[in-house]
Amino acid sequence: MLRVLCVDDDKPALQHLMGLCAKTPAISDTQGFGNARQALAWLKDHPCDLALLDIRLPEMDGIMLAKRIRESRPNMDIIFITAHAEYAVDAWAIHARGYVLKPITPERLKEEIDYVLRLRAAVKAETPPAHIVVKTFGNFDVMVDGEPVHFQRAKAKELLAYLVEKQGQSITREEAYRVLWERDKYDRPAQKQLDVILRSLRATIEEYGISEILSLQRGAISIVPRLISCDMYRFLLGDVTAIGEYRGEYMTAYSWASLQEAYLARRIENLT
Repeated sequence: MLRVLCVDDDKPALQHLMGLCAKTPAISDTQGFGNARQALAWLKDHPCDLALLDIRLPEMDGIMLAKRIRESRPNMDIIFITAHAEYAVDAWAIHARGYVLKPITPERLKEEIDYVLRLRAAVKAETPPAHIVVKTFGNFDVMVDGEPVHFQRAKAKELLAYLVEKQGQSITREEAYRVLWERDKYDRPAQKQLDVILRSLRATIEEYGISEILSLQRGAISIVPRLISCDMYRFLLGDVTAIGEYRGEYMTAYSWASLQEAYLARRIENLT
C-alpha cells in the first residue's frame, strides 16, 4: 500500500487527483497541498512513498520541489502530472517515475501506480547485481562485481568503449586503428601499434576474469553484449531508470562518441 502526497496549486485539479487516489485500492493514504512550502513542511514529520506533483507551482516549481524531496527522501517515487509537456527532460533528469499530461484519467493513474509497485517489488526481490557493469553516460567505466576495472593503457580502454558502442557488431583491425589514432595509413608499424593495444586489452580483461566479453575471429573484433549490463543499451530498450540517468553526456572523453550522443539527445526529445 502506498502513502501519497499530491501537490497542485489548481484547487479543482488537486481535488480531482485526490479523489482518484482515494478510489485507487493500492493507495492507503493521500495528503494534498497547494504549494511546495506546505508539502515540504508536512514531509518533515510524515512517512510517504509517492509524490504526485504539478510542474508550475507558486514560489517553488515542481522540478525544484522534487529535488528538495530527493534530498531528504531519496527513496520516494515521484510522478509529475502537468499540463506542460516541455519539462519532461528535466523530469527524467531527476529520475522521475512518470510524466503524465493533464487531464489524468483513473486508468492512467492506475497504470502509473502499478508501475511504481512493480519497481518496488523488484527492489524487494533483491536481484543480484550484474557481474559486469558498463557505464557510458558521462565517462566510460567498467565494473566487475562492484569493483572498477583499471586499464594498463588508455587506448585499450578506448577500444573497449568503441566496441561497446558497436553493440556486438564486428569491426576490422583497420577500423579499430583508424578510430583510436584518427589516421588513414594502416601500414605495418600501425598494425604493430594496434597489436600492443589488443594484447593490453586482453591482459586486462583476463586479469579481471571477464575475457569472455571479447570476441576475436579472423581479424574481426567485437564484444558479447548479453554478458554486460550497459546503461546505454538499457536506454535504447526504453528502460525508464536508464533514461532518467542520462544527463546529456555520453563517453565524454572520446570524440567519435559525439554521433551517438546526438542520437540519444534526439531520443530524449522524442519522449517529450
